Amino acid sequence: MPTYVTLLNWTDQGIRHYKDTAQRAEAFAAAAQKLGTKVLNLYWTVGSYDLVAVVDAPDDETATAVLLQLGGVGNVRSTTLRAFGREEMDRIVAKAAG
Repeated sequence: MPTYVTLLNWTDQGIRHYKDTAQRAEAFAAAAQKLGTKVLNLYWTVGSYDLVAVVDAPDDETATAVLLQLGGVGNVRSTTLRAFGREEMDRIVAKAAG
């Protein structure tokens, strides 16, 4: 399953309700699971981003749907990166090398 790294920043609404962040994380994981994705890890961070989520999803469309649901709640804005594991990268390099 493809892996996605999502960098999250709280919105004004999200930071006002910071005390609910753990419950919101659980709700996100449950909603993701209903769409066939899995939240592998979620980290609260210090620096340019407030949270980092690592998510497995069956495809780009499903990952996008999960993140649209998350953003639609209004607590975070996201930037998502498609991540490639070692085996995937080996296949990519093999294709590029011809």
